[in-house]
Amino acid sequence: PAADSKQAAANRLRPAGSDLLSSSMGAPSTTSHVPLEIGCKLLCRWRDDQYWMCEVIERRQNIETNEWQYYVHYLSFNRRMDEWVGIERFDLGAQETTGADGKKVTRNIKRKFDESHHAEEEGELDPITLKEHEEATKVKNINRIAFGKYEMNTWYFSPFPKEYANCDTLYWCEYDLSYFARREHLERYVRTRCKRFHPPGDEIFRQGEMAVFEIDSRQERVFCENLCLLAKLFLDHKTLYYDVQPFLFYVICVCDEQGAHMVGYFSKERVSQEEFNLACIITLPCYQRRGYGKFMIAISYELSKREKKLGTPERPLSDLGLVSYRSYWATKMLEILSKHKVAHTQKPSRPTKRRARSRAPILSSKCLCLRMEPTDSLHHCPQHNTTLSPLRAPSRSRSCLT
Repeated sequence: PAADSKQAAANRLRPAGSDLLSSSMGAPSTTSHVPLEIGCKLLCRWRDDQYWMCEVIERRQNIETNEWQYYVHYLSFNRRMDEWVGIERFDLGAQETTGADGKKVTRNIKRKFDESHHAEEEGELDPITLKEHEEATKVKNINRIAFGKYEMNTWYFSPFPKEYANCDTLYWCEYDLSYFARREHLERYVRTRCKRFHPPGDEIFRQGEMAVFEIDSRQERVFCENLCLLAKLFLDHKTLYYDVQPFLFYVICVCDEQGAHMVGYFSKERVSQEEFNLACIITLPCYQRRGYGKFMIAISYELSKREKKLGTPERPLSDLGLVSYRSYWATKMLEILSKHKVAHTQKPSRPTKRRARSRAPILSSKCLCLRMEPTDSLHHCPQHNTTLSPLRAPSRSRSCLT
């Protein structure tokens, strides 16, 4: 009777579809399962409790429990959603690809979906470079980080030293960016050795609680290297980790009585022959959607103005970098239009000296294609303090910038 009760309990814990897998392999009906092959595609339950088609990228076995875990990539999502899952998350009995609406996803539909989402998700990388990069960094090595009062799930692989290869959570000092494998090590470091409660370098801007620090990588090499390793956890296509000396770093902080808390940073070359004013930009996930990205872009252009140079970001732009620049230029366009207080007919003058090459691919987005013609009238809306103008689809033979 005791054996029968154990067998009944084991049957209740078995994942859905395991009978099909066991019978197809000729294996006995037990709680263990035949490991899934790398490269196989099947449905997996995601965080919204819906099943999405995924591909098994890697697998590993727990030595103590002999249980298998699988690193999966959801075919409809960006790589930042990749994660380790157990066998219980899979629908092993599913035999065909289905979408979120239950419809069968044919190869033609899948191809159209990939083409329509490639530019938005991957920024401006060419397919060959993208494939090589994804193969080299296909599995995340750090699952989450603790940074100040926040804990964040990481998005991508970052080349930390080998002693941190099996570290599930990495604990960071938010002031000097030292990192540790255990929380008690971080607490002891902050209590006994951390002497500075703000980033190194010169404070070049302060307004209210916002502060910007300029950091010379030749003087603060370790800090800048750690900053790049931290950024790589949330940037898919960042390639610079240790050769930081040709760059200046600008860290944006929110200040309070406890110190200056980093919310993001951008970097730029000391000397750029092509007058690039930004090389890398990131806002930490816990501070995103608060306008810090547009603030950093504005700082980069302001630095170019003070240097009396034209400014443009380096290529290629990442997916989130492209979104940030589109948002920045949309805001600037609305600010220019809102200055027209009276409805009248005019042809707008050239608004800025900033390079057209930095605006053309950004303003060519469908949601930002605004063309001003001599016959267009600007209508001011006092209620919302904005100026509205007729929107026109851009001519394919002419640039959106006029």
